[in-house]
Amino acid sequence: MGIFVLVFIFISLSQHGDAHGPDSCNHGGGLCRVGTCISGEYLAQYCFEPVILCCKNSSPATTES
Repeated sequence: MGIFVLVFIFISLSQHGDAHGPDSCNHGGGLCRVGTCISGEYLAQYCFEPVILCCKNSSPATTES
């Protein structure tokens, strides 16, 4: 019975209108984090709204030639 509850919660979270999922976040160069973004990151979108955030670096890494 417990596994069905977990599956239902996961499906509900992944079908939320503003949730883009971890694949979209990772593809865009972000990381999914629970709660808040760490220092030097900003909230770009939600992996699973409102709990899991997609955080990206505030300053992109640059490479010099």
